[in-house]
Amino acid sequence: MLTRNCLSLLLWVLFDGGLLTPLQPQPQQTLATEPRENVIHLPGRRSHFQRVKRGWVWNQFFVLEEYMGSEPQYVGKLHSDLDKGEGTVKYTLSGDGAGTVFTIDETTGDIHAIRSLDREEKPFYTLRAQAVDIETRKPLEPESEFIIKVQDINDNEPKFLDGPYVASVPEMSPVGAYVLQVKATDADDPTYGNSARVVYSILQGQPYFSIDPKTGVIRTALPNMDREVKEQYQVLIQAKDMGGQLGGLAGTTIVNITLTDVNDNPPRFPKSIFHLKVPESSPIGSAIGRIRAVDPDFGQNAEIEYNIVPGDGGNLFDIVTDEDTQEGVIKLKKPLDFETKKAYTFKVEASNLHLDHRFHSVGPFKDTATVRISVLDVDEPPVFSKPLYTMEVYEDTPVGTIIGAVTAQDLDVGSSAVRYFIDWKSDGDSYFTIDGTEGTIATNELLDRESTAQYNFSIIASKVSNPLLTSKVNILINVLDVNEFPPEIAVPYETAVCENAKPGQIIQIVSAADRDLSPAGPQFSFRLSPEAAIKPNFTVRDFRNNTAGIETQRNGYSRRQQELYFLPIIIEDSSYPVQSSTNTMTIRVCRCDSDGTILSCNVEAIFLPVGLSTGALIAILLCIVILLVIVVLYVALRRQKKKDTLMTSKEDIRDNVIHYDDEGGGEEDTQAFDIGALRNPKVIEDNKIRRDIKPDSLCLPRQRPPAEDNTDIRDFINQRLQENDVDPTAPPYDSLATYAYEGNGSVADSLSSIDSLTTEADQDYDYLTDWGPRFKVLADMFGEEENYNPDKVT
Repeated sequence: MLTRNCLSLLLWVLFDGGLLTPLQPQPQQTLATEPRENVIHLPGRRSHFQRVKRGWVWNQFFVLEEYMGSEPQYVGKLHSDLDKGEGTVKYTLSGDGAGTVFTIDETTGDIHAIRSLDREEKPFYTLRAQAVDIETRKPLEPESEFIIKVQDINDNEPKFLDGPYVASVPEMSPVGAYVLQVKATDADDPTYGNSARVVYSILQGQPYFSIDPKTGVIRTALPNMDREVKEQYQVLIQAKDMGGQLGGLAGTTIVNITLTDVNDNPPRFPKSIFHLKVPESSPIGSAIGRIRAVDPDFGQNAEIEYNIVPGDGGNLFDIVTDEDTQEGVIKLKKPLDFETKKAYTFKVEASNLHLDHRFHSVGPFKDTATVRISVLDVDEPPVFSKPLYTMEVYEDTPVGTIIGAVTAQDLDVGSSAVRYFIDWKSDGDSYFTIDGTEGTIATNELLDRESTAQYNFSIIASKVSNPLLTSKVNILINVLDVNEFPPEIAVPYETAVCENAKPGQIIQIVSAADRDLSPAGPQFSFRLSPEAAIKPNFTVRDFRNNTAGIETQRNGYSRRQQELYFLPIIIEDSSYPVQSSTNTMTIRVCRCDSDGTILSCNVEAIFLPVGLSTGALIAILLCIVILLVIVVLYVALRRQKKKDTLMTSKEDIRDNVIHYDDEGGGEEDTQAFDIGALRNPKVIEDNKIRRDIKPDSLCLPRQRPPAEDNTDIRDFINQRLQENDVDPTAPPYDSLATYAYEGNGSVADSLSSIDSLTTEADQDYDYLTDWGPRFKVLADMFGEEENYNPDKVT
């Protein structure tokens, strides 16, 4: 009632200000009458705080939904106080559904609904009303807004929007265990009446389940419901509005409930004893039978583990679980023999893998059954007395020598004779033969242990009564060695000793190798050869363990004196006949540091500086060789150039002097020398200073009276001497090299200008007249003749 009054007050505030009143209020309009007068302000018509009469007076309008009458449904009437009934006022309607859903009589103000309304589609309509002067078309009152509310009726049944439902609950659950909650929705107005108040009930599914009428929660109603008895339940749920009263609408849905499994049942064998028959020829690991225990549970709760109870068949048989069928598969662990034992009896236990502690009180979750296995007799192949035969034979044994025998028997009842033959696939070279009846094996060829030390082949035995039944055995024949090879030193054959080695120092451990194979293992002895045992530089120390050490006997070794030592070592074996060999070991003397680390073992390294590698030393030597070649070439070129210059230049005084070894033709020879060349000396640059070594003056063997001054010759010689003294390109020994030296035995001594005196007056050329006619011209040139003419000199 309070809500309805508040709504009426709101509508009064919104629509106050008009002069309309309903003429025929509806019976369902039970709102309180609003005040007839109010202080309002009408824009443009009234002043503030003026007490006026209200223009609109009306109640809230209601219209029934789903109206099915033949005439339009009357909603209400609008009337203005300004309407005097003279037909001068026109009423208009606008807003939601105006003209399409609602119509108004323009003269009387009656409002009608011209179509059926659905509250669930639209619960209310907001419209606007106005009174207009019919002649002037001007509004008599301001436009006012009002609401027409669609009044609900119970025309919608509850609906389960999520149905049908699927749920599950563990079996053996207690009463009241939660299963599922359902929910129905009613489209009617929940605020008006009981049209939308839903009540839940179970139409099908009792007495197993119950439902809360208000919340829709489904729970178990019976205890200990067993999945193995019934697993699926279909429950029909009803939802009814109007609080479940008579006349209310109802909706239904289906809930499919499944009881989930729990491990509440132990496995059980359907019978207490199982009989199996197995052929004795069944291979090891093969499945020989299946047994099954039944567990009504499902999934992992029905997984079963089988075990053989220790007893008669525990060692011969094994049992495993087939994951797909949960059967126990019995397998053979060892071969069966009908002739040895014809039947086996043992017990098998079946138990659950996943136990539920809630059901331990039910009893042990396992069961036991007896399995009896009967062995069936099968015609079997012969059986060898051994799984492998091992034999020995010495190499070079004569062909046809028997080295062993094999034996096979037929163990079946009424045994048959056996025949033997060699499997040619394993002995393709036919080194051995076998007697088909006796089974003796003999050599067919000479054997060489050093070529093949072991032979491995197969022998097949077959029954005479049934040749198709065969068995095979491996034969292993070891060829024994005959001592025919002497032992030898194993690598290395070369070792090194330091120059600073001390006496008694072990420089190398040596061992021996023998191509013969001794049954007891090799036993070798080491010693020096007799010729090396006399004043040895090294000795051999036998360690008695098939190794020996090379021991030094001197205090230091020198590479300069001897670089290599050859040590003969005698090695003997212990087989019969004794074989020995002399092995020579090379010992190289090397330079080592104080710790005994070898630095160099090359002879060339003695003369090379310490610390340089071989590559660096080679590079240095190569550079030295290249430099020497360059120097030799340079000197040769200089000498060749000097020789060419002396032979071709006629302006140089050295040309005449260098060829002075020609004695000439005597006085008659006037073409030997061209003295005219001396009159055109080569002008050389001034200010060139040469570093020269002044030669020591040589004492002439004899002195002649000084010749008369020859000004031309003296000036020429002085000039040439001065030019040579200041010439920087001439070596200081060029005069000696040019003029040479005739030796102490010569009468004229040396003709070199280096020993020339300072002035011509110091020279005595009278001895030239004593040299004979060949030197007459020269004696005239340097003699004491007064009328000397140099132009006559030839």
